[in-house]
Amino acid sequence: MMRHTHNFGSPLPNGWTTLDDQDRYWDRFTDRFGFRPGITESTWPAIAEPTPSITFDLNAPADISGAWQSRFDAVNAEALRCFVCEFPDDPTFVVLDWQHPGYRLDAALHAATRDTEWRVPVYPNGDYYIFLRDDLSEGTFGHPWEKTLCVFGERLLGSLALTLATWLPVKRIDGQPDSA
Repeated sequence: MMRHTHNFGSPLPNGWTTLDDQDRYWDRFTDRFGFRPGITESTWPAIAEPTPSITFDLNAPADISGAWQSRFDAVNAEALRCFVCEFPDDPTFVVLDWQHPGYRLDAALHAATRDTEWRVPVYPNGDYYIFLRDDLSEGTFGHPWEKTLCVFGERLLGSLALTLATWLPVKRIDGQPDSA
């Protein structure tokens, strides 16, 4: 089970290393995507969602016991599968966690480690969580207050977005409201 995230002074899980130059990545991310944090609806979405991208609604039905937990686990597991399978030559992602340390994630090593924890999950459960290729061309942006996950870049749209769209509602495509 990968539901828990911990940062209580424990050693980093396999596949995770501290991102020494996180300020540089935050600056690049903010410049490219116009990141503007905010907890009110008037500030959403918190980035200029790129083309191509699909943003999913993560609101779980309140009347179904375990809905949130199962979505959390499923999104993280599917993201990990796509990170490993779509980027086999270099499954490394930059991970930014708003107001917290950033990391590099070797998705293949993380996936190969039994019962490992997510230091930062893909599914936003309290902060903005961002998983990026080093060149910022592909990744995910999790918004905890809007309860959305934006998936962007050709390979992740053809894998992660494709599978998430089979069970999560689409909120926006290329930053525009979904008309379906």
